[in-house]
Amino acid sequence: MAAAGLDLGPMGTAEHYHPRLRVIIDGAEVPIPPNIGVDPTTGAMSALHTHEGDGTIHIEADSVGEVFTLAQLFTQWGVALTPQQIGGVRAEPGQRVQLTSNGAKVTGNPADLRLEPDQEIVLTLR
Repeated sequence: MAAAGLDLGPMGTAEHYHPRLRVIIDGAEVPIPPNIGVDPTTGAMSALHTHEGDGTIHIEADSVGEVFTLAQLFTQWGVALTPQQIGGVRAEPGQRVQLTSNGAKVTGNPADLRLEPDQEIVLTLR
């Protein structure tokens, strides 16, 4: 969590929203695991975490206006995310990771995507 610029608190309800993430590699859906950003020993959570394994990202911030990014989620997950790579899968020459947010194509580094309320995020490789 520290590598993602997050800690195990404080959480809060000043802002509480739920973007959803889908990751598709070679046409197959990659499950988003539950409990990203949750300490397995204490159950304490960062403000950016998952509970279910359905791609729902929980943002529970203690102050209004905090910025959370896809990079923070992937860092806590321990999965690489670059314009050329998702986890251990690298793009072929001439390919890039494709990113959409609410159906609109997003260019640049997918890790920089700012998480927003009710956002539908899709990452695709190959």
